[in-house]
Amino acid sequence: MTPPERVQQALQALGLPGQVRVFHETSTHTAQEAADAVGCQLGQIVKTLFFMAEGRPTMALVAGDRQVDTSALAELVGVGRKRLKMGTPEEVRATTGYEVGGVAPVGWPHPCNTAADESLQRFEEIWAAACAPNAVFPANTGDLVRAINAQWARITKEPA
Repeated sequence: MTPPERVQQALQALGLPGQVRVFHETSTHTAQEAADAVGCQLGQIVKTLFFMAEGRPTMALVAGDRQVDTSALAELVGVGRKRLKMGTPEEVRATTGYEVGGVAPVGWPHPCNTAADESLQRFEEIWAAACAPNAVFPANTGDLVRAINAQWARITKEPA
């Protein structure tokens, strides 16, 4: 089973109706490329970022037009800023089952703490990576956050 097929299976298991879209001649590797491919606003693209908080896997779902505020995320998960580190490729693979670059927010074999930035609430529909540099899926924002048991929080920097 390909990674996008695993994502589709995970969406079905969560009761989410989104269909993975694979683009054969277009990249969705960056948030801007994904927004251009699906024809949505940059903020509607969800970046799934993986951190280790004193050894605890932590995911942050961040709008494509925002940057994570690692101090705010560290405070949310109860660690000092210097104790929150980006996960290594090995840690990402061990926790999510996916390779770095386009990690989907669904279908992980091991659950972890997940925070969804409040700025995503601007949009009814968002698009997330489907574990390939040319695959994404749509989801209702609230439904996705509920389905993966994410916590809403303000974890991004204010846009410039």
